[in-house]
Amino acid sequence: MNKESNDSSGGRSNPAIEIFNRQKTAFLKKPYLSLNERLDVLQRLEKLIVDNQEKITDAISEDFGNRSHQETRILEIFPSVSGIRHARRKLKKWMKTQRRHVAMTFPGARNRVIPQPKGVVGIIVPWNYPLFLVISPLTGALAAGNRCMIKMASNSQRLCTLLHRLFSETFDEDVVTVLPGVSYNDFTPLPFDHLIFTGSPSSGRTVMETAAKNLTPVTLELGGKSPVILCEDFDIKKAAERILFAKFMNAGQTCIAPDYLLVPERMMNDFVEASKNIMPERYGMLGSPDYTSIIDEKGYRRLIAVLNDAGLKGAELINLIPGSESDEKFRKIRPTMVLNVKEDMELMQREIFGPILPVKTYKDIDECVTYINAHERPLALYIFTNDKMVQRRIFMNTMSGGVCINDCTMHIAQHDMPYGGTGNSGMGQYHGYEGFLEFSKLRPIFIQAGKPLSEYFLYPPYGRIFEFMYNMLIKIRWF
Repeated sequence: MNKESNDSSGGRSNPAIEIFNRQKTAFLKKPYLSLNERLDVLQRLEKLIVDNQEKITDAISEDFGNRSHQETRILEIFPSVSGIRHARRKLKKWMKTQRRHVAMTFPGARNRVIPQPKGVVGIIVPWNYPLFLVISPLTGALAAGNRCMIKMASNSQRLCTLLHRLFSETFDEDVVTVLPGVSYNDFTPLPFDHLIFTGSPSSGRTVMETAAKNLTPVTLELGGKSPVILCEDFDIKKAAERILFAKFMNAGQTCIAPDYLLVPERMMNDFVEASKNIMPERYGMLGSPDYTSIIDEKGYRRLIAVLNDAGLKGAELINLIPGSESDEKFRKIRPTMVLNVKEDMELMQREIFGPILPVKTYKDIDECVTYINAHERPLALYIFTNDKMVQRRIFMNTMSGGVCINDCTMHIAQHDMPYGGTGNSGMGQYHGYEGFLEFSKLRPIFIQAGKPLSEYFLYPPYGRIFEFMYNMLIKIRWF
């Protein structure tokens, strides 16, 4: 079946199909954009963000009910812009044709690898970091020379409407477009040349199953329960400051937020006390504009139910801002540390995605390694210790999407390192050069010599020359 004719919308009108066909036609007409053309697209993308910072922060805050403008600027706008600038600086090098080694049996031949764009890339964006999770994969896809279609979450409609207008004013629709009002069912089945999805593992399985019908390659970023291991040699106050920042920014609605803490038994009370001192200094009361709301009523109710479930099953719930209570009207949940957690509690069964931090104690590092390995592979692993042997012992005996030592979440801000999950936390990776590669086809090209040696013994009829040459080849130690 022709890919363009594969309409999976069940006969319904699908507005995304027309745009997909337009982008596919444009790609086939001009399948390879020059360095200058790609740089121009990236420069216009950067200018779009920089010139509209206030509009972007306002739209995101309205979508959330309240989202700290400062958090949006430092967690979304700045990394988006700096990622584009990194790609622009490196793109000429990334696009170069690569020379590869030629096997000794092919004297005079040449090997080349050319990174070429795949075609039309679909980007499915969640609501929790709705700008950065548009721009970061988009940067890699555009740097690789692709055309891009973007579907945003239903909870990000103010930002989606804004970006649709800004992109329409900046780019031709056959280069990149944001599609407001397009459903998941109309977008995902399109025969993209690559599809990237950020969301939950359950939704990721559905995306992958749908994409498989078109043999569309996928990149999945799926989150998970990212653990923090605090070791005895690390300063408690410093660790608490860093862990709490990463946990409670965006009210915990971060795919790589610390999901639970493993702390030595003797350090738990000190960590709790340090946390009680830090959190009121940072946020005062929950009414602070620096403290973000839960995205919607459904999410708020889910998190309240998680806390109630833990309390009923014997957990100790510690309000880290004494005197504050969760606010249903503004969908703000008090930052809560949970002690005496048990495995049957809801908060230990799946990713929390809210301002709740369970704490488990341990006696030795092997307990931590065993516990982590008994669960699905997380998107991130955080280790607080200055002991390099302990660091290595942990990360060489566990598996996660990424590792951050003596801090949390900061690895995602490194443009020259890949970002991605493994197993239940996803597949594929992007950011920087790896993003360029993810959305490129590394096309191998073999150029035969004018008088190849193979002509003298590969072609039949086979005889003594073939036997002699084969015996010589099989005896040679190539490495």
